[in-house]
Amino acid sequence: QVQLVESGGGLVQAGGSLRLSCAASAPTSMGWFRQAPGKEREFVAAISRSGGVTYYADSVKGRFTISRDNAKNTGYLQMNSLKPEDTAIYYCAAGPTTSILPGAYALWGQGTQVTVSS
Repeated sequence: QVQLVESGGGLVQAGGSLRLSCAASAPTSMGWFRQAPGKEREFVAAISRSGGVTYYADSVKGRFTISRDNAKNTGYLQMNSLKPEDTAIYYCAAGPTTSILPGAYALWGQGTQVTVSS
């Protein structure tokens, strides 16, 4: 079974940058989702197994970039121009298809906290 290990969260000031990593034990499509306190989990970005297909939520387009290094089976979420409303727990997810829907992903990471101060 594929396992996921996330890293890279932290505290940053508004306008700053962070890069999240998600190491998988096997090649797979990956998605990033986030959940803020009192809110539902929402889609952030997704990337196909080959890296040729990517999807982004409108709220992060132009600021976040999803990528992957298939030699390392690792996915990345580069987050630039961060805003306080980006504060959330970020989860990576793995599955056989590239989707914006959380139900398409069978495996989830433990989550990493991202806090953006104003």
